[in-house]
Amino acid sequence: MLKIAIPKGRLLEEVSDLFVKSDIIPFKIEESRKLIIDISCFRFLIVKPSDVATYVEQGAADIGVVGLDVLKEEPKEVYEILDLENIGKCSMVVAGKPEKIEDYKILHFTKVATKYVNIARSFFEGKDVSINIIKLNGSVEIAPIIGLSDYIVDITQTGKTLKENGLIVMEKIFDSYAKIICNKAAFRIKKYDIFKILDKLSDIQV
Repeated sequence: MLKIAIPKGRLLEEVSDLFVKSDIIPFKIEESRKLIIDISCFRFLIVKPSDVATYVEQGAADIGVVGLDVLKEEPKEVYEILDLENIGKCSMVVAGKPEKIEDYKILHFTKVATKYVNIARSFFEGKDVSINIIKLNGSVEIAPIIGLSDYIVDITQTGKTLKENGLIVMEKIFDSYAKIICNKAAFRIKKYDIFKILDKLSDIQV
């Protein structure tokens, strides 16, 4: 039985649809309290998006679907075996109040609120900007509004939440999308089953 970790939340429906269209499973997986679902010869583990790569790295799952943003924030010892560029599309951005846009162009030091601490640090260090990072786990858009930070680093899909809170994108850091990752041992032991799934997914992606 192939064990597959897939993320709860907004990605679950997209991933489930893709697996149905690819004829990997016969019906969609719905969001529920059930966290382990057996379908045909597959066992699906429904876990937090940020935990998918950990399950795969540790061998609790053979393969998993995870966002590029998660892998960049916390790299894992896994194989990245397929890009799903049409799934989980969003962008990692720096955002702030419109009146701060000119300041952003000449930054030497700044305060940034984010849950993506490693991505933010790496990005600003690459621009030779000193940074004080304030780690938040949610509602980061509030931080620049109340003066907790100058800017935020966060994921955005449509920009609607930023706009509703009076923020604009200062700079895009990278585009994010879903990836199929694989446990290194499972790649050797279950290669045939894994490649059958990859072939089906690749056909749909083209």
